[in-house]
Amino acid sequence: MDQRGRRRAHACLAMGMVLTVGVALVLLTPWRLSDDGTAVTVPRLPLTADFTPAEIEASRRLQRLIQPPAYLTTVASTVLLALLGLTGWGSRLCAVVTRGVRVWWVRVALGSLALLVVVRLAVLPFDVWLELARRHVDASTHGWGAWARDLAAGFALVCAVVVALLLTLVGLARRFPRWWCVPAAVLAGLAVAVGSAVYPVVVEPLQYRFTPLPPGGLRSSLLELAERDGIQLTEVLVADASRRTTRVNAYVSGVGPTWRLVLYDTLLEQATPEQIRLIVAHELGHARRHDVARGTALGALAAVAGVVVLGYLLDSRWLTRRARVRSAADPRAVALVLALVAVGALVAAPIHNLVSRRVEARADVHALDLTRDPAGYARVHRWLAVTNRSDLEPSPVLFGWFATHPAPPHRLGVVRWWVAHRGEPQIPALAGQ
Repeated sequence: MDQRGRRRAHACLAMGMVLTVGVALVLLTPWRLSDDGTAVTVPRLPLTADFTPAEIEASRRLQRLIQPPAYLTTVASTVLLALLGLTGWGSRLCAVVTRGVRVWWVRVALGSLALLVVVRLAVLPFDVWLELARRHVDASTHGWGAWARDLAAGFALVCAVVVALLLTLVGLARRFPRWWCVPAAVLAGLAVAVGSAVYPVVVEPLQYRFTPLPPGGLRSSLLELAERDGIQLTEVLVADASRRTTRVNAYVSGVGPTWRLVLYDTLLEQATPEQIRLIVAHELGHARRHDVARGTALGALAAVAGVVVLGYLLDSRWLTRRARVRSAADPRAVALVLALVAVGALVAAPIHNLVSRRVEARADVHALDLTRDPAGYARVHRWLAVTNRSDLEPSPVLFGWFATHPAPPHRLGVVRWWVAHRGEPQIPALAGQ
């Protein structure tokens, strides 16, 4: 097969994989939240119906402070990686730091680390800005020493993962110059699956210390709720989140034997047992619907498609000329790879987050079906929004691009839809409750 025929076949494979991911998203995303397939029409009340002016202003104040550095970190790192990878500056940097080095894998590792360090240092002011903003409104409990250690640990983990992936990619490109993306795509899918399984036992312990929820009425109540939902739950873990934040939260992670339910210690300190029970009902919704496993499968499929598309782009002479590299087998190509991955992740973010918001909304409906306490569920979500000073009036563009959860007014609207759908008494305005 000549070069043109191979490029055409590669393009067809890339298009086929993208279409496969699109079909999987359409089929697996819960567009309709109720089991009977009824469309959800969310009623929208004025914001002041459910939140007092003081609560609205507290939310606005926090968001004004934290949103600029939070979003600028993502945008700045993507723009910088794109500049380094698509202009040849990145390949020059790799050449400088690997001057005199002959071993290809050492060149890949050193070049990758140099690029990551440059980006990390460039966005460090935004990280400091964000931490200062959180401290200003008492949203952070971090000491600067602990903050620096956490930042360094997170960066070290990112470096280890990125370098390992780039070594694999360049190594395969050197071994299979024409169709390296096929084994690379398979390995990428496996990496996502394995990563999702080991994340709770490898990565999360670097962030938190976990202890079992002690025996007592709350633990018995949560185990009973899980049993009633058909979920085997033998232990609830508590994370020492109070070392970092005042936010309250609960989450599920892992698949199979590493699946776990985690409560922040801040939640235990600030919420009543009934509030915790209602919040856990939402997390059980994720477990009941196997959302982590579904998300892992979709992520693995997206990773396969992404690597195939990446291989097609790296085979483009126009791109490789701009990046001043010969091919994907060139150790200096790591700058171009990081640029394409960063831009692709930012472009795909709205789709990923749309799916995430639908999954979260379905978990809300599941919690309502399980607990049959819509008034209590509405009050607990109002309490969560006020306690965490969540964004009550999100910008449509920023919300669509970055938000993984529905906005609090929408979640309260889902509760009101649920009671209307079942013919139960409507929930009155919640402001001041």
